[in-house]
Amino acid sequence: MRRWTHCVVHPKKEPAIDALDPSVTVADIGEFALIDRSVRGRVHPPSTLLGPGDDAAVVAAPDGRVVATTDMLMQDKHFRLDWSSPRDIGRKAIAQNGADIAAMGARCTGFLVALGCPSSLSVSVVDELNEGMWEEAVRAGAAVVGGDVVGSTQLVISITALGDLEGRRPVLRSGARPGDVVALRGDSGRSAAGLALLEAGDVRFPELILSHRVPQPHYESGPAAAIAGATSMADISDGLVADLTHIAEASGVDVDLDSEVLTPSDELNSAAESLGLDALQWILTGGEDHALVGTFPSTATLPDGWRRIGRVTGGGGSVTVEGRPVEGTPGWTSF
Repeated sequence: MRRWTHCVVHPKKEPAIDALDPSVTVADIGEFALIDRSVRGRVHPPSTLLGPGDDAAVVAAPDGRVVATTDMLMQDKHFRLDWSSPRDIGRKAIAQNGADIAAMGARCTGFLVALGCPSSLSVSVVDELNEGMWEEAVRAGAAVVGGDVVGSTQLVISITALGDLEGRRPVLRSGARPGDVVALRGDSGRSAAGLALLEAGDVRFPELILSHRVPQPHYESGPAAAIAGATSMADISDGLVADLTHIAEASGVDVDLDSEVLTPSDELNSAAESLGLDALQWILTGGEDHALVGTFPSTATLPDGWRRIGRVTGGGGSVTVEGRPVEGTPGWTSF
């Protein structure tokens, strides 16, 4: 890694400042001081063989293969600074990429961060973003190993996540077979509920709002599912039905969900009632929970935390609930 190069802000001598002083901008301290603040004093796991400071990082790949994924977040499309703190945004940026690594049955080994920001942005915002990204990277068992900084008209965060399969086959979307059990690790619908509450200005359900601001994937459950024999798996980023449809189409099967085990919690029902919305629709079509959904042979023992929510049948790519098509918006789309 080349010192996170190409920022349009010219390097300057860093003044003696309070790190949290909101009046100090990126332009005031320059690129290299900003980078130094992001990496100074951080502890890396053994998987980081060479961290930030050179032309590229070196990350261990004991398996001989590297799982890689990338995702981008743009201000006012994927996050709002009036709804989420920079720390929360940083955590979410890492979480949504780390969940994709887990969904392949792999363990996270490193994250590369590309940041675009206006020169007028407060350094304190970047500091908080960095704290959030490091906090979540450590929770995922990895570290931020490098990246880039550029000038832009708005805040843009792009994350590349790396992972290790530890000798196992990757768990693909295309492996589901008729007779498999469909199982879920984590909750679905909470992030969509939190978003709806934020849009309505309703703060009576803080835990649901927190689920939208800071999803908490069960990173360890991806490898555990692979070890248990999962035949397919996906991260719920677009919505439960939407992501199961990806599995159904790739595998050439149908999926039927059990409505009884998808019953909304009292908290979701209360929030939906207060907004005049349907809690079950949040569960079925709401995205950004970053829970894991997968299929397992009927004879497999589900790993800890996973719960059965349906079954796989023969067919051609549909997802139903008790045999009925799902009504409403199928899930998140970018355009």
